[in-house]
Amino acid sequence: MPVLRSRLDSEAAEYSANRSAMLALLSEIETLLASAAAGGGPRATERLISRGKLPVRQRISLLVDRDSPFLELSPLAGYGTNYAIGGGLVLGIGAVSGTECVILGNDPTVLGGAITAISMRKIDRGLEVARQNHMPYVQFVESAGGDLRGGGGTGDIEAQLRANLTHFSDTGRMFHDITELSGIGVPTVSVVFGSSTAGGAYQPGLSDYNIFVREQAKVFLGGPPLVKMATGEDSDDEELGGAEMHATTSGLADYLAEDEAEAIRMARDVIAHLHWRKLGPGPSEPADPPLYDADELLGLIPVDLRRPMDVREVIARIADGSRFEEFKRRYGPTLVCGWASIHGFPVGILGNNGVLFSDSSQKAGQFIQLCNQIDTPLVFLQNVTGYIVGRDYERGGMVKHGSQMINALSNSTVPHVTVILGASYGAGNYGMGGRAFDTRFVFLWPTAKIAVMGPAQMAGVMSIVRRAQAARKGDPLDEELEELRTKGAEEIAERMSLALYATGRVVDDGIIDPRDTRTVVAMALSACHSNTVRGTDRFGVFRL
Repeated sequence: MPVLRSRLDSEAAEYSANRSAMLALLSEIETLLASAAAGGGPRATERLISRGKLPVRQRISLLVDRDSPFLELSPLAGYGTNYAIGGGLVLGIGAVSGTECVILGNDPTVLGGAITAISMRKIDRGLEVARQNHMPYVQFVESAGGDLRGGGGTGDIEAQLRANLTHFSDTGRMFHDITELSGIGVPTVSVVFGSSTAGGAYQPGLSDYNIFVREQAKVFLGGPPLVKMATGEDSDDEELGGAEMHATTSGLADYLAEDEAEAIRMARDVIAHLHWRKLGPGPSEPADPPLYDADELLGLIPVDLRRPMDVREVIARIADGSRFEEFKRRYGPTLVCGWASIHGFPVGILGNNGVLFSDSSQKAGQFIQLCNQIDTPLVFLQNVTGYIVGRDYERGGMVKHGSQMINALSNSTVPHVTVILGASYGAGNYGMGGRAFDTRFVFLWPTAKIAVMGPAQMAGVMSIVRRAQAARKGDPLDEELEELRTKGAEEIAERMSLALYATGRVVDDGIIDPRDTRTVVAMALSACHSNTVRGTDRFGVFRL
């Protein structure tokens, strides 16, 4: 397979400016990640430890195999909202007794592990990853139940009640999805470290295996105060729903652990006795490192995303041996397509080198079909402002050809993994493996921007519409006010397009350091290969 030759000039002023800007973004993200890792803060953590309990991240570190990586998903969920950064929940993929598992853990230092709108999104995402990739699902349960504040602590009672109704519906879906995993043969394991009340009681209730910690686990639909109000009965936590009772009387607990360390060891034993086997093939290509330094990825993306960047420079730093067999190099040059491998996993790569034209869209549709014929997963490297617009392009069939690309993507059944490097605007987000198209994993570089269109274009379009409305009505237009409105709209659109805004709302799987791209994509591909990796030769009707 041909080897890519880098043309990057790491001594250039533009490279240095790009690198400095990227490092500044990474510094901000590191600060936020540290805040998320701190959970509810030092005081709440000290209180947890004083009760003989371990912080959630320490619990997970004891669960996963020694010296093995843990790929955390959506670590900055909740950023820019009324909820704590991290959402009071840790979610990720790690190896347990040699088996890759989806691992989810309530953080009891944040609202007692209560399920909020943000943590519910992470739970939903964890269940989706387990289902799509056929991976055992392990949940560490310690939750006060649903967050009754609804809107994250807002003072509007009506708004809170509306939020609670939505939250109620979302929680019900969680029950369905946990049960569905078991039905399709994906094992579910609950380790209950503390309170698991009301809706939270169904997390172990619907699991295949339950491990309870003595004198810590408390599982009941209604706690002593509610039982008193509903029935007049007086009871304490232990007799109503303690670990001992569930292990000896109700039968809900399958294993009774004396402490947290033993509970985690039991969980490892349960995963070990599954004798789990991946359904997909393992790595089959040489996994030699790229020829070029991953550190150089820091200086590739221009500060101004409107400036061009050759995506081959990224491929050269993530593909095994920098090998890349390019497909139709001279046709549709604004989209780079070709075959490579990443840590031994064969992949088809689609990367943007500009806007999508008719020829690049047709090339993409053909390439996606070819990868499906040979059961090869697709990796998308997004940096796209969308599909080209304009009179001549519309007459040339841009809608038709763009639809062919989206048709091929929609019917593709091999796994898709997407990394958004820079711009991800409009339908370009869809056609290049956006989350809406059943993409298994979506990661962002700190420079990513996701929007219906570029912020300046969006604000400009809105201004044109307002001017047209004023002209139809014969109203005079205040140019100074219009300029302020346009500038304000652009600033808002810019802020809402940023990577941090998106990741805070769990529309992706997290912002990654560009230097980690090869490793993160490989871990995602490994997870995908837990399920069958099988393409299709059945596609929708292509409008010719």
